[in-house]
Amino acid sequence: MVNIKPLSIEETNRALKRKRIRSIIFKHASRVFVFIMLALVYAPLVYISIYSFTDSKVMGEWGETGFTAYTNLFAESEGLELLGAARNTAIVAVVSTIIAVVLGTLGAIGIFYSRHKLWKNTLQFMNQIPIVNAEIVTAFSLLVFFVQILNMQTSFLTLIAGHVILALPYVVLSVLPKLEQMDPSLYEAAMDLGATQTRALFKVVIPDIMPGILSGTLLSITLSLDDFVITAFTKPANIVVMGEEEPFQTISTLIDEKIKRGSVPLEIRPFTAIMFGLILLVMIGMYVKSVLDAKKERKLLKGEK
Repeated sequence: MVNIKPLSIEETNRALKRKRIRSIIFKHASRVFVFIMLALVYAPLVYISIYSFTDSKVMGEWGETGFTAYTNLFAESEGLELLGAARNTAIVAVVSTIIAVVLGTLGAIGIFYSRHKLWKNTLQFMNQIPIVNAEIVTAFSLLVFFVQILNMQTSFLTLIAGHVILALPYVVLSVLPKLEQMDPSLYEAAMDLGATQTRALFKVVIPDIMPGILSGTLLSITLSLDDFVITAFTKPANIVVMGEEEPFQTISTLIDEKIKRGSVPLEIRPFTAIMFGLILLVMIGMYVKSVLDAKKERKLLKGEK
């Protein structure tokens, strides 16, 4: 039998003091780490935003203060070219997101209601492969498939297909957990009450998994907006707009092409600042809405009007 000697009051106090010191050090170290990470993320954006208010063409050199860069963005040819690339990027993101969300939601429902466990597990495993696979491998495979196997030229259609393939697995992964949380008796009850399978799907299943669908939509849009590799491999060289052929660029490919020529173009700075400001406003609005919704829910729980 092992005899355990009890600690004295002084030893207990010293142990508690060491524990408090370790806790304080860990807390402050965690805060410093968070601040460093936030600085690494936001410092370049703030830096570019500050230099969007000068007409100097070289980053780091301050010229005349003003809104020359913002004026050029909406007036000069390079600025209009950047806005055209933003338009193309938005169109690709919206179209590919709609297709990916519809196919991903239907795919997730099909996987969830699959009766064969082996087939279900196989589909879930295959859905995760594009996520862990290197994007360059996916992009090159798509290029070979379209050009060599299907004998197609890269076009707007191949670009949309590439973005759909990029976002589809994330939509499936966003919807599946909501399906697993759903009460299966609701769908069966709707069928027992005379609803068809299609009506039960749209009246019971879809509303119940809508948070997962919205999460998949946001992920799909985000992936499409900032994608470069798949876009560079699958985009068309030119596109016809109002009867005239012009080079097709998205924001990522256009900025990459311009940066290769030299320093960051003047028009990119205000464009980056505007995008950063809009996203910041959206995030603040979402945070305020979540806070107000939480307060409203607490009031309802307390029985207040």
